[in-house]
Amino acid sequence: MSTPRPTATQADRHEALRQEARIWLARLTGGDVRQADVHAFRHWQGTSAAHAEAFNDAKRQWHAMRPAIGELLSTDAGIAARHRRLMHGDADVAQRAPVFAGRRAFLGAGLSAAALAGVAAVYPPFGLWPSAGTWTADYRTATGEQRDIALAGRANVVLNTQTSVSRRTEGLNLITGEVAVDLASSREPFTVVAGAGRSVSDAGRFEVRNLDGRVCVSCLEGTVRVQHPAGERRLVAREQTVYRDDAIGGVAGIEPASVSAWRRGELVFRQTPLVKVIEEINRYRPGRVVLLADARRSEPVSGRFSIAILNEALLQIERSFGLTSRTLPGGLLILS
Repeated sequence: MSTPRPTATQADRHEALRQEARIWLARLTGGDVRQADVHAFRHWQGTSAAHAEAFNDAKRQWHAMRPAIGELLSTDAGIAARHRRLMHGDADVAQRAPVFAGRRAFLGAGLSAAALAGVAAVYPPFGLWPSAGTWTADYRTATGEQRDIALAGRANVVLNTQTSVSRRTEGLNLITGEVAVDLASSREPFTVVAGAGRSVSDAGRFEVRNLDGRVCVSCLEGTVRVQHPAGERRLVAREQTVYRDDAIGGVAGIEPASVSAWRRGELVFRQTPLVKVIEEINRYRPGRVVLLADARRSEPVSGRFSIAILNEALLQIERSFGLTSRTLPGGLLILS
């Protein structure tokens, strides 16, 4: 006898519980946990057997990641440095030691509490939960998800994978991720705030990508004014600019079909370093791919990959570069 498939409503409820469990785990490993937090968590956990099981699943995933986290600490200098600061000489962490110790006992974690906090604070472990800055977003997409939003007849906005935005009177705040904005002609300009800058347009089509402190604005049709403390850029169709908090670059030409390939369900790379290709695949694929082959990180990759079958793309990459793959629980793939 076949097992009945869960209904859409049941699946949505199950996924919501999983997300809540991951957020609780993030809070309990992120620092400054107070007694009120523990009481609130206990109340949530005791709501039903499904709540308790969702949290147990999140813990099992986290524990299963320990071998890979050890490898990450040994290969990523930035995260390793953060870990060392937490383990030695960080006065703030030292003051919170009793809280960390209690949380370690509470979670039953095999890693040291400082290691948990160090990895989780810099980077949520392999995408198991959203970063703290995205929790207050009005709209958010999960890994591999895209979403259309119509904003009062002024604009149609498409949210790409792993994107979080909040509403503003004049438009949107792009917290992280990537959006495509299609505008009807309007008297009121539409604004996308991202990092230290803002992109303003009256009509046309443009895209904004905000990842790792780097914001890229691409004009596909019409015009876009990119306003930044370091200067302003006016983009017309087929032009792009990039800025960080402290600086803004010049204007460069683009090929719109390549920039917007994600809207067609594709990823397009042209002489892109392998490490950047892996980073981009990680935005769309559940779990995480970790590249440990340092000698291959800068190797160029050119190709067109379907987002729906990224595991085939990874298999092609593995064969092309002579890599060895190892699969761990939670969708974690190690390439070495």
